[in-house]
Amino acid sequence: MTVAPIYRRVLLKVSGESLMGKQGFGIDVEVADRIAGDIKDATDMGVQVAVVIGGGNIFRGVAVASKGGDRVTGDHMGMLATVINSLALRTSLVKKGVDAVVLSAIAMPQLCESFSQRKAMWNIEQGRVVIFAGGTGNPYFTTDSAAALRAAEIGADALFKGTQVDGIYSADPKRVPDAERFPVITHDEVLARGLSVMDVAAIALTRENHIPIVVFSIHERGGFRQILQGGGHATLVTEKMAS
Repeated sequence: MTVAPIYRRVLLKVSGESLMGKQGFGIDVEVADRIAGDIKDATDMGVQVAVVIGGGNIFRGVAVASKGGDRVTGDHMGMLATVINSLALRTSLVKKGVDAVVLSAIAMPQLCESFSQRKAMWNIEQGRVVIFAGGTGNPYFTTDSAAALRAAEIGADALFKGTQVDGIYSADPKRVPDAERFPVITHDEVLARGLSVMDVAAIALTRENHIPIVVFSIHERGGFRQILQGGGHATLVTEKMAS
């Protein structure tokens, strides 16, 4: 018996680092194909999916700034890295028979279409997976902030953050074995505790637009589908705790 999804439209945020797999740099095609397969599972259930991918597997603008380089130029280079990752994921989706389009916040018509909210909504309504590339198109904003912004613009029911662990912990569980795991937590508590789930701007933007955040492991095959159906392992960031 197929369980109906509890979300109609979602924004999936994937870190660039997750595309590396066990490599130290670049894109592991097998990982991209697996993530594409999880997205296909969601679309097969009738869920509308949009995606934002980071660029940390290729380039991080903050790394340039930390060594005395120009932050603006570094961030622009990082935006280009997200375009590379977005094109790679689109290729994996197409291989699996999923219609997908890349919309970039930075105009590069030879490679992909330019972003507009109207174009994004049209493609989503046509049943395509929309991949948002180029961050917000502005320096000093992370791809987490871009994900929160795009989630608001498309009216997403939730923002799914695929991470290296299966939820939000009080500390890095890889370093602190007895770190507390939160099954549910509020946006305000995430900010008050200074938990490194997403940057402050992204948390604030989702809170202001009443968008829950679902934090789960991007490496758990089939986990995305299970959570969409109300199961699986994840942390829900919401406005109010259930009484």
